Amino acid sequence: MSRNHNEIVRRVLLDTLMRKAEADLYPSSTMLDQIESLLTEDDIAEYAAMLVDRIDGDLYPSIPMIQRVLRLTT
Repeated sequence: MSRNHNEIVRRVLLDTLMRKAEADLYPSSTMLDQIESLLTEDDIAEYAAMLVDRIDGDLYPSIPMIQRVLRLTT
């Protein structure tokens, strides 16, 4: 596959997994790991916003979810 095709496949898969993670009450760590493996610098803000929204909406936010956001800052 050409570089452009690889980028298209990456983007489609990332968008699909992001939608699923947003819709799932408790997205699996495996799915979130896969999302993170597909992120580019341009995608990090959108992903971080999704995680922060989830943290904000939980009375007792998940520590692993908070740690995921913190890892995005390094």
